[in-house]
Amino acid sequence: MPGAVPVTSSEALNNATLPFGLALAAKGLAAISANPHLAAGLNVHRGRLTHKAAAESLGLPYAPAEQAIAG
Repeated sequence: MPGAVPVTSSEALNNATLPFGLALAAKGLAAISANPHLAAGLNVHRGRLTHKAAAESLGLPYAPAEQAIAG
């Protein structure tokens, strides 16, 4: 439980997420194309749904992350 060890859990969260934030800061959208974990976390880009299950559940068109970023 994070509340039981707040400092340790905060450090763990920072260690896990900082590399992604630094990659986005350094490379911008190119970081998403280069990193499959970042691409998997992209749900919407410029109004296009890049999360297949969300698009299907809403009955809206789906665009893969690579396609949405490219155009």
